[in-house]
Amino acid sequence: MQIYEELVARGLIAQVTDEAEIKELVNTGKATFYIGFDPTADSLHVGHFMALCLMKRLQMAGNRPVVLLGGGTGHIGDPSGRTDMRTMMTKETIDHNCECFKKQMSRFIDFEGENAAIAVNNADWLLALNYVEVLREVGACFSVNNMLRAECYKNRMEKGLSFLEFNYMIMQAYDFYYLFQKYGCNMQFGGDDQWSNMLAGTELIRKKLGEDAYAMTITLLMNSEGKKMGKTANGAVWLDPEKTSPFEFYQYWRNVGDDDVLKCIRMLTFVPLEEVEKMESWEGAELNKAKEILAYELTTLVHGKEEADKAKEAALALFAGGEDDSNMPTTQLDESALTDGAIGIMDLLVVTGLAASKSEARRLITQGGIAIDGEKVDSIDLAVTKEAIANSIKIKKGKKVFHKVVL
Repeated sequence: MQIYEELVARGLIAQVTDEAEIKELVNTGKATFYIGFDPTADSLHVGHFMALCLMKRLQMAGNRPVVLLGGGTGHIGDPSGRTDMRTMMTKETIDHNCECFKKQMSRFIDFEGENAAIAVNNADWLLALNYVEVLREVGACFSVNNMLRAECYKNRMEKGLSFLEFNYMIMQAYDFYYLFQKYGCNMQFGGDDQWSNMLAGTELIRKKLGEDAYAMTITLLMNSEGKKMGKTANGAVWLDPEKTSPFEFYQYWRNVGDDDVLKCIRMLTFVPLEEVEKMESWEGAELNKAKEILAYELTTLVHGKEEADKAKEAALALFAGGEDDSNMPTTQLDESALTDGAIGIMDLLVVTGLAASKSEARRLITQGGIAIDGEKVDSIDLAVTKEAIANSIKIKKGKKVFHKVVL
């Protein structure tokens, strides 16, 4: 099976501009393609993961990836899929986040070899543009009527779309136009919510250069309830081990729903499709085995085999009633957090990140969802003493989330 057919079989492709041409280019290794990553945080997260895996798959098939870091577009903020305006970042924050992204991407993308990936930053050309020149040379190629019909702006029209954000499509289109000329970049790939912005790029290239360029969107990773995956009660699932530990990362995928596990294995892992097809008849306990495969494969991809082995062993020990908590997420509590030698259970849940607020902590306790060292917490007034924490305590939230607290 060639790479394009595999992408289809894995359910990764959402929309394409010219299927026959794209299939020919990627199957013969003639695609120079780019995916853009705006540096909205100092770490990549699960939302970026599918794009990174797609880059890896296409590079393995002989195509050349261009990693575009949005040091320029990050100054504006992508309105796609949002109901409010993004928080404005300083140049220093944007530059720092770009550097963090580059380090993390090296685990997925090969920047050396025959079809080595290129990392570029659109700040290098966007920040130097002359405004009047852009209006004359680029703005004339865009129809405001068509832009207002674009899906990426629809969610914002009722609450108000700023002129700043309205320019985002033009900036992204200019990126494609620039990369086409500078690096021979003939394709852009991205999430399905980027379709309108990507089409704008192909149109700009056609109008300005009389050349054809292509776009393909990736299926968004949604669960069986239609919600985006990669989020927890405490926020995003990060690829940075300092923000989401390998154990927490493993546990996130180990706990996906029965209806989602095979889809995730198919779309996110490199497990051969023949093996995935055999899993389609699995039920009950066999689905738990599939979840372990998913969690292990993805943790290996992101954090390496050694960390994946540790996370797997720790999870097996915990759920088998074992005592190995060496790889469990841990909060080291400072004595200044104690009052009269103790800390209230609701405060402790918030400090450890097991609850986002005291009201959520109260709900978890009253619903019987919290246990300490195997004993269910029955009172929101429980005070956890310094002596108990000094020997370390193990908090269990629900059936599957564990957290250790030490002084």
